Amino acid sequence: MLDHVSIQVDDLPASTAFYDAVLAPLGFRRVMESPGGIAYGQDHPSFWVGPTYAPGPGRELHLAFVAPDRAAVRAFQEAAQAAGAEVLHPARLWPEYHPTYYGAFVRDPDGNNVEAVCHRPG
Repeated sequence: MLDHVSIQVDDLPASTAFYDAVLAPLGFRRVMESPGGIAYGQDHPSFWVGPTYAPGPGRELHLAFVAPDRAAVRAFQEAAQAAGAEVLHPARLWPEYHPTYYGAFVRDPDGNNVEAVCHRPG
């Protein structure tokens, strides 16, 4: 159901040092690094840690749900729009993640970043 989760932190170096240490015994490692954060997993990113951009104690949560195909990603976006959600990023390929990463990002009623993603080609 869930593809990956992202959290925002106040001190990225301290948090990545913590997650480097506690996730290693569980078989997870850093699999991707970018200015936006550090991704952990076994063979693909499934847990992201990034800097916070929102002021105050409440932070945006990012949830990514697995979609069976690209049509489902587009349907997710259409359903979100019909429900009045803001589209953060329309459905498209995201080759910076990997060549067949196809996702759409929307804002839920509480301000969270919710994504549908398909990893399959075409």
